[in-house]
Amino acid sequence: MEIKKLNIIIALGFFAIIGILIAQLLWTRQAYNLEDKKFNQTVNIALLEVVEKLSGGKTSFSESPVQNISNDYYVVNINNEFHPELLEHYLKTEFNRFQINTDYVYALYNCHSDQMIYGKFISQHQESPQEKVIKFPKHKNLVYYFSIRFPDKTTYLISSLRFWYLLTFALIIILLVYVYSIYTIIQQKKFAELQRDFINNMTHEFKTPLSSILLASESLTKQDAVKENPKLQTYTSIITEQSYKLNHHIEKILNIAKNDAAGLSLKPQRIVLLPFIQYIVDNIQHKNEDLSVEIDIDSNISIIADEFHFTNIIYNILDNSIKYCDTNPIINISSLKDSKALYLKFKDNGIGIPAKNLPHIFDKFYRVNTAKSDEVNGFGLGLFYVKKIVQQHNWKISVENNADNGITITLTLPL
Repeated sequence: MEIKKLNIIIALGFFAIIGILIAQLLWTRQAYNLEDKKFNQTVNIALLEVVEKLSGGKTSFSESPVQNISNDYYVVNINNEFHPELLEHYLKTEFNRFQINTDYVYALYNCHSDQMIYGKFISQHQESPQEKVIKFPKHKNLVYYFSIRFPDKTTYLISSLRFWYLLTFALIIILLVYVYSIYTIIQQKKFAELQRDFINNMTHEFKTPLSSILLASESLTKQDAVKENPKLQTYTSIITEQSYKLNHHIEKILNIAKNDAAGLSLKPQRIVLLPFIQYIVDNIQHKNEDLSVEIDIDSNISIIADEFHFTNIIYNILDNSIKYCDTNPIINISSLKDSKALYLKFKDNGIGIPAKNLPHIFDKFYRVNTAKSDEVNGFGLGLFYVKKIVQQHNWKISVENNADNGITITLTLPL
């Protein structure tokens, strides 16, 4: 993905989550305000009921007897003498009826001594603490009245909105996870680019001296002294052969690095399967006389694939079956077709793969750690390349160990 597109996606995602979080905070604040308003209304109604009962149903107020002095402080005008115990009874009764389940403190005014006396702290969960004292200012212009205060009102409202706060907390966690994920993606992208640049620079640096070795070895084979000496011919042929093999590995690494950066360019065309695979097998058998290949494919089966890359798929699979075999390699190539797909199977008699390593054999630079692997040269790129080509064709590839020995690789080509 291009850096510009990645940055746009990151920015859009970040602003979207920030916007949702801000909206959630605003909704939570609005919900708190609504809950606060609802609480005040409920308290006012409950206190009006208390006034009604204390007055014996005879109330004559030109305005509401309940005054909300501050957020948690109410003053209630009675205009008549009343007993503190009766007040407490009515307060408990009405608050329970209206489900006002929070602690409160009430106090009443003594008109004979002209001072406010402390009433009582009413707790919903425990006995009233002796040291709990809340001061009430004397209210002017009133004679018979009582005051009530809710010291834990804010905590009570917040607890009633815990779902909103949990949701806000969850959104904050999601935002943090998103930021961490984006940071990790950017770091991984940087590491991938560094790795690709390193591979490109390293392989290019190798190609220059390797080209000189190839030129020198080819010139050396044309010398008369070498032609007349069988040992020198053997040595120079080894140099040339191994140089070409190393050059082949370098080209493979460069191609994979290039494909990672720009993607593969495929040229699909129709391929008749049997003669195509038979031609590849014949070429491989010329170099491996002990190889035995059985082909069981219908002659009328054809597929749509990139000829060059499909050739490399077949070659890499067969080459691995030959290299990782302790005896004379025997490979069976067969096809199976149903209503959903064409299955192309490559079964060999090699050393097999430990079950714990099977999920990783298509990973880049991965090689199974066995004694045979130490004898075989390679970088762990062959099957990675195969998997990449298969995915580019929208095919599937799988591998499993045979019951006796060796493995079976299956290419699934959807119809």
